Amino acid sequence: MRYPSDLSDEEWDIIASNFHPKSKRGRPREHAQKDIVNAILYTLKGGITWRMMPNDLPPWQTVYDHFSRWSKRGVWKLVLDQLNRKARRKVGRTKSPSYGIIDAQSVKTQYASEERGIDGGKKVKGHKRHIIVDILGNLLHVQVHAANISDTKAACNVFERTSEKHPSIDAYSGDAGYRGAAVTFVKESLNMTLHISMKIKDSWAVLPKRWVVERTFAWLNNFRRLAKDFEILPATSENMIRIAMIKLTVAKCL
Repeated sequence: MRYPSDLSDEEWDIIASNFHPKSKRGRPREHAQKDIVNAILYTLKGGITWRMMPNDLPPWQTVYDHFSRWSKRGVWKLVLDQLNRKARRKVGRTKSPSYGIIDAQSVKTQYASEERGIDGGKKVKGHKRHIIVDILGNLLHVQVHAANISDTKAACNVFERTSEKHPSIDAYSGDAGYRGAAVTFVKESLNMTLHISMKIKDSWAVLPKRWVVERTFAWLNNFRRLAKDFEILPATSENMIRIAMIKLTVAKCL
Protein backbone atom coordinates (compact mmCIF):
# COMPACT_ATOMS: atom_id res chain seq x y z
CA MET A 1 0.00 0.00 0.00
CA ARG A 2 1.25 3.46 -0.88
CA TYR A 3 1.04 6.39 1.53
CA PRO A 4 1.13 10.13 0.76
CA SER A 5 4.44 10.35 2.60
CA ASP A 6 6.13 7.80 0.31
CA LEU A 7 8.88 8.73 -2.08
CA SER A 8 8.05 8.20 -5.73
CA ASP A 9 10.26 5.91 -7.81
CA GLU A 10 11.80 8.94 -9.48
CA GLU A 11 12.57 10.58 -6.12
CA TRP A 12 14.06 7.38 -4.74
CA ASP A 13 16.32 6.97 -7.77
CA ILE A 14 17.93 10.34 -6.94
CA ILE A 15 19.01 9.34 -3.42
CA ALA A 16 19.07 5.51 -3.51
CA SER A 17 22.85 5.12 -3.88
CA ASN A 18 23.40 6.67 -0.44
CA PHE A 19 21.54 3.85 1.30
CA HIS A 20 23.27 0.87 -0.26
CA PRO A 21 25.51 -1.00 2.22
CA LYS A 22 29.23 -0.55 1.62
CA SER A 23 29.84 -4.27 2.04
CA LYS A 24 27.94 -7.05 0.29
CA ARG A 25 28.79 -9.53 3.02
CA GLY A 26 26.07 -10.81 5.32
CA ARG A 27 22.65 -12.26 4.74
CA PRO A 28 20.36 -10.87 2.02
CA ARG A 29 18.15 -7.96 3.07
CA GLU A 30 14.61 -8.93 3.97
CA HIS A 31 13.23 -5.42 3.33
CA ALA A 32 14.05 -3.01 0.52
CA GLN A 33 15.89 0.14 1.54
CA LYS A 34 13.19 2.26 -0.08
CA ASP A 35 10.56 0.62 2.14
CA ILE A 36 12.65 1.43 5.22
CA VAL A 37 13.01 5.09 4.24
CA ASN A 38 9.30 5.34 3.44
CA ALA A 39 8.49 3.88 6.87
CA ILE A 40 10.64 6.56 8.52
CA LEU A 41 8.85 9.23 6.49
CA TYR A 42 5.51 7.74 7.54
CA THR A 43 6.30 8.17 11.25
CA LEU A 44 7.61 11.68 10.63
CA LYS A 45 4.67 12.87 8.55
CA GLY A 46 2.01 11.17 10.66
CA GLY A 47 3.50 12.03 14.04
CA ILE A 48 3.30 8.48 15.37
CA THR A 49 5.65 6.45 17.56
CA TRP A 50 7.87 3.77 16.05
CA ARG A 51 5.78 1.00 17.63
CA MET A 52 2.56 2.24 15.99
CA MET A 53 3.64 1.73 12.39
CA PRO A 54 1.10 -0.19 10.28
CA ASN A 55 1.64 -3.91 9.75
CA ASP A 56 2.19 -3.50 6.02
CA LEU A 57 5.41 -1.56 6.73
CA PRO A 58 8.64 -3.26 7.84
CA PRO A 59 8.81 -4.10 11.58
CA TRP A 60 9.39 -1.01 13.70
CA GLN A 61 12.54 -2.52 15.23
CA THR A 62 14.05 -2.89 11.76
CA VAL A 63 13.05 0.63 10.77
CA TYR A 64 14.44 2.19 13.94
CA ASP A 65 17.68 0.20 13.65
CA HIS A 66 18.25 1.53 10.13
CA PHE A 67 17.34 5.07 11.19
CA SER A 68 19.88 4.88 14.01
CA ARG A 69 22.67 3.42 11.88
CA TRP A 70 22.12 5.92 9.06
CA SER A 71 22.11 8.74 11.62
CA LYS A 72 25.43 7.63 13.10
CA ARG A 73 26.95 7.35 9.62
CA GLY A 74 25.83 10.89 8.73
CA VAL A 75 23.73 9.67 5.81
CA TRP A 76 20.95 12.23 6.34
CA LYS A 77 23.45 15.10 6.22
CA LEU A 78 25.08 13.69 3.11
CA VAL A 79 21.82 13.16 1.24
CA LEU A 80 20.50 16.62 2.09
CA ASP A 81 23.72 18.32 1.00
CA GLN A 82 23.59 16.49 -2.33
CA LEU A 83 19.96 17.45 -2.86
CA ASN A 84 20.65 21.10 -2.02
CA ARG A 85 23.34 21.27 -4.70
CA LYS A 86 21.10 19.57 -7.23
CA ALA A 87 18.12 21.81 -6.42
CA ARG A 88 20.25 24.94 -6.75
CA ARG A 89 21.68 23.89 -10.11
CA LYS A 90 18.19 23.07 -11.38
CA VAL A 91 17.13 26.72 -11.03
CA GLY A 92 20.37 28.05 -12.51
CA ARG A 93 22.25 28.93 -9.31
CA THR A 94 25.74 27.89 -8.31
CA LYS A 95 25.87 24.66 -6.33
CA SER A 96 27.35 26.46 -3.30
CA PRO A 97 25.37 29.20 -1.49
CA SER A 98 26.78 32.67 -0.89
CA TYR A 99 24.12 33.93 1.52
CA GLY A 100 22.54 32.39 4.62
CA ILE A 101 19.37 33.34 6.50
CA ILE A 102 18.96 32.36 10.15
CA ASP A 103 15.95 31.94 12.42
CA ALA A 104 14.93 29.99 15.52
CA GLN A 105 11.80 28.19 16.69
CA SER A 106 11.07 27.21 20.30
CA VAL A 107 9.06 24.00 20.73
CA LYS A 108 7.78 22.05 23.70
CA THR A 109 9.39 18.72 24.49
CA GLN A 110 7.06 15.82 25.17
CA TYR A 111 9.41 13.82 27.37
CA ALA A 112 12.35 14.44 29.72
CA SER A 113 14.61 15.20 26.78
CA GLU A 114 18.21 16.25 27.14
CA GLU A 115 19.15 19.95 27.14
CA ARG A 116 15.70 21.30 27.98
CA GLY A 117 15.13 24.88 29.08
CA ILE A 118 12.46 27.58 29.28
CA ASP A 119 12.18 30.30 26.66
CA GLY A 120 11.01 33.15 28.88
CA GLY A 121 9.82 35.31 26.01
CA LYS A 122 7.62 32.65 24.43
CA LYS A 123 6.82 30.75 27.64
CA VAL A 124 7.93 27.47 26.12
CA LYS A 125 9.73 24.71 28.03
CA GLY A 126 11.72 22.55 25.70
CA HIS A 127 14.09 22.92 22.80
CA LYS A 128 15.00 25.66 20.37
CA ARG A 129 15.59 24.82 16.72
CA HIS A 130 18.08 27.02 14.96
CA ILE A 131 18.19 26.74 11.17
CA ILE A 132 20.10 28.48 8.42
CA VAL A 133 18.76 28.32 4.87
CA ASP A 134 19.92 29.60 1.52
CA ILE A 135 18.00 32.14 -0.54
CA LEU A 136 15.78 29.33 -1.89
CA GLY A 137 14.85 28.04 1.54
CA ASN A 138 17.04 24.93 1.35
CA LEU A 139 18.34 23.82 4.76
CA LEU A 140 22.07 24.44 5.15
CA HIS A 141 22.43 23.74 8.87
CA VAL A 142 20.24 22.84 11.86
CA GLN A 143 21.12 22.88 15.52
CA VAL A 144 18.83 21.96 18.43
CA HIS A 145 19.57 23.12 21.98
CA ALA A 146 17.88 24.18 25.21
CA ALA A 147 15.20 26.84 24.69
CA ASN A 148 16.58 29.10 27.44
CA ILE A 149 19.70 30.02 25.44
CA SER A 150 19.22 33.38 23.74
CA ASP A 151 19.22 33.60 19.96
CA THR A 152 22.19 35.93 19.76
CA LYS A 153 24.31 33.72 22.04
CA ALA A 154 23.41 30.37 20.47
CA ALA A 155 23.81 31.75 16.95
CA CYS A 156 27.56 32.23 17.31
CA ASN A 157 28.17 28.48 17.23
CA VAL A 158 25.53 28.03 14.52
CA PHE A 159 27.22 30.61 12.29
CA GLU A 160 30.65 29.11 12.91
CA ARG A 161 29.61 25.56 12.02
CA THR A 162 27.67 26.73 8.97
CA SER A 163 30.65 28.71 7.67
CA GLU A 164 32.94 25.70 8.15
CA LYS A 165 30.56 23.55 6.17
CA HIS A 166 29.77 26.18 3.52
CA PRO A 167 32.89 28.38 3.06
CA SER A 168 31.27 29.98 0.00
CA ILE A 169 28.91 32.00 2.25
CA ASP A 170 30.03 35.61 2.64
CA ALA A 171 27.06 37.17 4.50
CA TYR A 172 24.05 36.31 6.65
CA SER A 173 20.66 37.75 7.52
CA GLY A 174 18.80 37.56 10.83
CA ASP A 175 16.05 39.33 12.73
CA ALA A 176 16.43 41.76 15.63
CA GLY A 177 16.94 38.88 18.08
CA TYR A 178 20.47 38.45 16.72
CA ARG A 179 21.69 41.95 17.52
CA GLY A 180 24.68 42.24 19.82
CA ALA A 181 26.89 39.19 20.34
CA ALA A 182 25.97 37.49 17.06
CA VAL A 183 26.66 40.59 14.95
CA THR A 184 30.00 41.09 16.70
CA PHE A 185 30.97 37.42 16.34
CA VAL A 186 30.17 37.29 12.63
CA LYS A 187 32.14 40.47 12.01
CA GLU A 188 35.18 39.83 14.20
CA SER A 189 35.53 36.05 14.11
CA LEU A 190 34.19 35.21 10.66
CA ASN A 191 35.01 38.47 8.89
CA MET A 192 31.50 38.62 7.45
CA THR A 193 28.40 40.76 7.75
CA LEU A 194 25.18 39.85 9.56
CA HIS A 195 22.34 41.94 8.15
CA ILE A 196 19.61 42.61 10.70
CA SER A 197 16.01 42.88 9.50
CA MET A 198 14.01 45.20 11.74
CA LYS A 199 10.25 45.09 12.22
CA ILE A 200 8.31 48.05 10.88
CA LYS A 201 6.68 49.83 13.83
CA ASP A 202 2.86 50.02 13.86
CA SER A 203 2.68 48.28 10.51
CA TRP A 204 2.92 44.91 8.80
CA ALA A 205 5.13 44.07 5.88
CA VAL A 206 6.97 41.13 4.36
CA LEU A 207 10.62 41.69 5.21
CA PRO A 208 13.05 40.99 2.36
CA LYS A 209 14.78 37.60 2.77
CA ARG A 210 13.17 36.99 6.19
CA TRP A 211 10.12 35.35 4.63
CA VAL A 212 12.33 32.67 3.07
CA VAL A 213 13.40 31.10 6.38
CA GLU A 214 9.92 31.56 7.86
CA ARG A 215 8.51 29.67 4.88
CA THR A 216 10.93 26.80 5.57
CA PHE A 217 9.64 26.56 9.14
CA ALA A 218 6.10 26.52 7.72
CA TRP A 219 7.07 23.62 5.46
CA LEU A 220 8.48 21.72 8.43
CA ASN A 221 5.34 22.31 10.46
CA ASN A 222 3.46 20.09 7.97
CA PHE A 223 5.28 17.09 9.49
CA ARG A 224 3.27 16.23 12.60
CA ARG A 225 6.17 14.66 14.48
CA LEU A 226 7.80 18.10 14.40
CA ALA A 227 4.76 19.81 15.96
CA LYS A 228 6.47 19.18 19.30
CA ASP A 229 9.87 17.72 20.03
CA PHE A 230 9.21 14.06 20.76
CA GLU A 231 12.89 13.07 20.69
CA ILE A 232 15.11 12.50 23.71
CA LEU A 233 18.38 13.56 22.09
CA PRO A 234 18.89 16.90 20.31
CA ALA A 235 20.89 15.07 17.63
CA THR A 236 17.85 12.90 16.87
CA SER A 237 15.70 16.03 16.59
CA GLU A 238 18.19 17.49 14.12
CA ASN A 239 18.07 14.36 11.98
CA MET A 240 14.27 14.35 11.96
CA ILE A 241 14.37 17.89 10.59
CA ARG A 242 16.92 16.85 7.96
CA ILE A 243 14.74 13.92 6.87
CA ALA A 244 11.73 16.22 6.49
CA MET A 245 13.84 18.54 4.35
CA ILE A 246 15.05 15.60 2.26
CA LYS A 247 11.42 14.83 1.45
CA LEU A 248 10.78 18.47 0.55
CA THR A 249 13.99 19.07 -1.39
CA VAL A 250 14.01 15.89 -3.47
CA ALA A 251 10.74 17.01 -5.05
CA LYS A 252 12.51 20.17 -6.28
CA CYS A 253 15.08 18.07 -8.11
CA LEU A 254 12.69 16.34 -10.51
